[in-house]
Amino acid sequence: MSSTPPTDASADDTLDLHLPDDFLALFGNAGPEGTEHAEAGATPAGQDLLDRVADWGPALTPAGVFQLVPVRVERDVPLVARWMNDPAVAAYWELTGPRSVTEDHVRAQLTGDGRSVPCVGVLDGVPMSYWEIYRADLDPLARYCPVRPHDTGIHLLIGDDADRGQGIGTTLIRTVTDLVLAGRPACTRVLAEPDVRNTPSVAAFLGAGFRFAAEVDLPAKRAALLVRERTAPEFP
Repeated sequence: MSSTPPTDASADDTLDLHLPDDFLALFGNAGPEGTEHAEAGATPAGQDLLDRVADWGPALTPAGVFQLVPVRVERDVPLVARWMNDPAVAAYWELTGPRSVTEDHVRAQLTGDGRSVPCVGVLDGVPMSYWEIYRADLDPLARYCPVRPHDTGIHLLIGDDADRGQGIGTTLIRTVTDLVLAGRPACTRVLAEPDVRNTPSVAAFLGAGFRFAAEVDLPAKRAALLVRERTAPEFP
């Protein structure tokens, strides 16, 4: 199984749903402390919406020791911006241009309510991928397909061409999905929605234990909705 080229992020749609203030208050994430915390690059305000992603790893994989590290703007955005300008990445993420384009995309999540956490994937100490772990049930995706409470979504890209085509993407998708399910007890499904044209990405998710559920027309793409259940369905 070849590793996945970057999946597309549906970036413009990830953050535009508004959570009621009384709901947010349950998590104690309102107020200036949350903003300061996000600007420092730690898990953003509303971190409990995703059960503290920063605490999930590291994990031993066949490719090495892997960990999701929540993005810090000054440390990580220059590298992520370089990845976004790789033509193989740009074809699906559409965040090419100066550093400010990527920085605006990342800051929108870091200063949001915590429904999406941007992370750098570090393999054996080397940053090599970018991930967004998000609450699919609180995402605009829920307008276009059935979702369950606490469904968790994954966007990703593999940063350098040297790390593609070796099965690393499939390995890391499986690892991150296991981390999601272990770190989020209320989550019963992990979802992905790569562009249907991104066949290597779709194949990598399928190789990581996802199943094809449907094709979904989203505002910016026709997506393959891929699902991995907490417990694999039993067949007679």
